[in-house]
Amino acid sequence: MLIGEVARRSGVSARMLRHYDSLGLVRPTGRTNAGYREYSSEDIRRIFHIESLRSLGLSLREVGRALDDPGFTPSELVDDLIRQTRKRIAAETELLTRLGRIGAAEPTGWEDVLQVVALLQALGSESAGKRQRAALSAVEEVPVPVEALVEAALSETDPNVAGALRWALAQSGGGGLALLAEGLGSPVAEVRKRAVQSIAEIPNGDATALLRDALANSDIVVRRYVALALGARGVADAVPTLIDMVVEETNDVDAADALSALASDPALADQIATRLVDRLAPGTGESSARRRLTQALADIPGITTARALADLSHDEDRAVALTATYILKLRDAR
Repeated sequence: MLIGEVARRSGVSARMLRHYDSLGLVRPTGRTNAGYREYSSEDIRRIFHIESLRSLGLSLREVGRALDDPGFTPSELVDDLIRQTRKRIAAETELLTRLGRIGAAEPTGWEDVLQVVALLQALGSESAGKRQRAALSAVEEVPVPVEALVEAALSETDPNVAGALRWALAQSGGGGLALLAEGLGSPVAEVRKRAVQSIAEIPNGDATALLRDALANSDIVVRRYVALALGARGVADAVPTLIDMVVEETNDVDAADALSALASDPALADQIATRLVDRLAPGTGESSARRRLTQALADIPGITTARALADLSHDEDRAVALTATYILKLRDAR
């Protein structure tokens, strides 16, 4: 079969077939009387083998080794091809993500495109200072797609940069809540923590609803951050978790402050006092926990609290009794 017919049937150009010949990959079995290359069925089969291996990403040199070296084993080369392919896919995926974010910023000219690109690069910088400036610029100067801010906020380890990113997300009006909600389900504990911290700084009803749902999160750290945020928003559902935090001495001062803020609502004050008193019953906990619960009563108004403190001032636990007595004196002096 002559080269033109081989090219037509194989899909490999005549020029490439000549190149294969020059490299020694496929040498035609014979020549016609006129000197034209003539390929046998075995030659054509080898051409198809070459094209199959090239489709896997092998170079022509590697193809030659694979076909001609009897000691050549494919496993190592295939593993290397897998690594290279994954690397290319990751690079292309990153490029696609960046292009999507640039498009979402709706640039009106190339100057806008260049500004967004520069800001996205700054958000991924190794310099914490550059990342922080980029987070602030995302609100004040160049609009950055909220997806980029969420990704940065969920991966940021520097506390100052993280705070700037949370602020930027709060200024975005809650557009990133759906992505932050996905962060709450991350298998990485630190990502879950950053997600709830970011949601807590977004002051709208959708964020509050998301925080309510997160009270049932399996991660206790998430539940504690949620309780503090909901307490500041006046949501009574947070009370049980806040009292647990006082008992367990985990951010207990902040938890007591949140309970105090909630108790400014007269309808909640007695409920909170009753729950605290229930946890204060003799024999229900360690002395230190009962003392913290007594301290938490200090800023809870109402008759229930006053009666409880009066009873606690005679508690058999001297530390609890002294704490209650001191709080009563402070309340009487107000």
